[in-house]
Amino acid sequence: MRDILQQLEEKRRQARLGGGAARIEGQHKKGKLSARERLELLFDPHSFEEWDMFVEHRCTDFDMAAQSTPGDGVVTGHGTINGRRAFAFSQDFTVFGGSLSESHAEKICKIMDMALQVGAPVIGLNDSGGARIQEGVASLAGYAQVFQRNVLASGVVPQISVIMGPCAGGAVYSPAMTDFIFMVKDSSYMFVTGPDVVKTVTQEVVTHEELGGAVTHTTKSSVADLAFENDVEALDQVRRFFDFLPLSNRESQTVRETFDRPDRIEPALDTLVPPQANKPYDMHELIGKVVDEGDFFELQPNFAKNIVIGFGRLDGATVGIVANQPMVLAGCLDIDSARKAARFVRFCDCFNIPILTFVDVPGFLPGTAQEYGGIIKHGAKLLYAYAEATVPKVTVITRKAYGGAYDVMSSKHLRGDVNYAWPTAEIAVMGPQGAVEIIFRSDLGDKEKIAARVEEYREKFANPFVAARRGFIDEVIMPHSTRLRLCRAFAMLRSKRLENPWKKHDNIPL
Repeated sequence: MRDILQQLEEKRRQARLGGGAARIEGQHKKGKLSARERLELLFDPHSFEEWDMFVEHRCTDFDMAAQSTPGDGVVTGHGTINGRRAFAFSQDFTVFGGSLSESHAEKICKIMDMALQVGAPVIGLNDSGGARIQEGVASLAGYAQVFQRNVLASGVVPQISVIMGPCAGGAVYSPAMTDFIFMVKDSSYMFVTGPDVVKTVTQEVVTHEELGGAVTHTTKSSVADLAFENDVEALDQVRRFFDFLPLSNRESQTVRETFDRPDRIEPALDTLVPPQANKPYDMHELIGKVVDEGDFFELQPNFAKNIVIGFGRLDGATVGIVANQPMVLAGCLDIDSARKAARFVRFCDCFNIPILTFVDVPGFLPGTAQEYGGIIKHGAKLLYAYAEATVPKVTVITRKAYGGAYDVMSSKHLRGDVNYAWPTAEIAVMGPQGAVEIIFRSDLGDKEKIAARVEEYREKFANPFVAARRGFIDEVIMPHSTRLRLCRAFAMLRSKRLENPWKKHDNIPL
């Protein structure tokens, strides 16, 4: 018996080495961790249970029968992150460059199937050279099987992709269908066709980093949500991020203990909005002062900066936050900001996460670039997302809420549950100046008359009380009491039940 146990331990030792000590050292020299080291950092100590450690590929072509490594280039299993269950796979670049084979794909599919059955998130640590060429169509079939699981899991369990090395060709589509993508600067990249193909076809000369690096995808394409300096920081932040998420769509709400009082008053908010209508202020300051302990996990902070999205907590419960940012483009909605916020709102609705919206929006960004780019369709995505969401929705209008953008930003008319306004709010079809220039076009030559008309319009319409009189605003609140009001509103809404009419699926304007 002792001999058998020793043989088992030796087999495990060999499997844990992956492609061997020399290749692991090569990873370290590139500033990258090995597949198992990454899992050790991601999961709680000694909680990770590995599956299929001894699985090997079944390919016999191109002398592959003589090249076999236990695990076949991916480590799969489950464990706990801060005490909560999660499944994960970590591709091992030391084994055939982490390339995906038929067996490799089967291992990933197995944990995804189990995650769906037990209701737990799936985290993929991607570091792969792509499909294993020696296996031909079998490896392509493996990719498609993983893609199918991504689709079935969408909206059922959260899916997180962490790109920690190369991810090219067909390999990019699995992360693209997950809920969130995080990347590591200077060591990870994503693209459908690489620099060599780009040069051949379009004559463009571009580096891997310029074409599909972490900075590119977090600032230009919006493919990735965040970029981190190294593997350690990325995995540490994934652990922090994981705490904001429910385990599945069956879980009603994610709550953790907080020492921050729900009735905390913030006097500084009374002076946050400047008296000048065209002077900006930082919406991050409002968010930081309202959420528990100032803890706000922002997503896509370097893309479409005119809107802010992310997760925070109120009285211990996770909320998804969407806020116009007056510091950038005056907080206007445009193509990029509408897409960014719409996907986030839909994620929150999938997983029963209440949505908090801070509104300071003068309208949609005008211009031919926006119109030719399809602002009508893209703006409708955000409108659609808010309108179909059945989770608790609380809105606070801090300053401008003009035109169609007022409707779009979780207004009472889109089934907003609780809609507050600060006394500084201006809710109208358009700004006073523009409105007067249209209504009193015949007086445009008389500056004094126009100025008087502007002031008259501002007093009559550019305030929250016209909307409040119609019940479109539930209460005009003092800014310093915002946290208190929000905590009470979400506490009241915890038992909310609302269902949309039955349908196979909707047809959002893509």
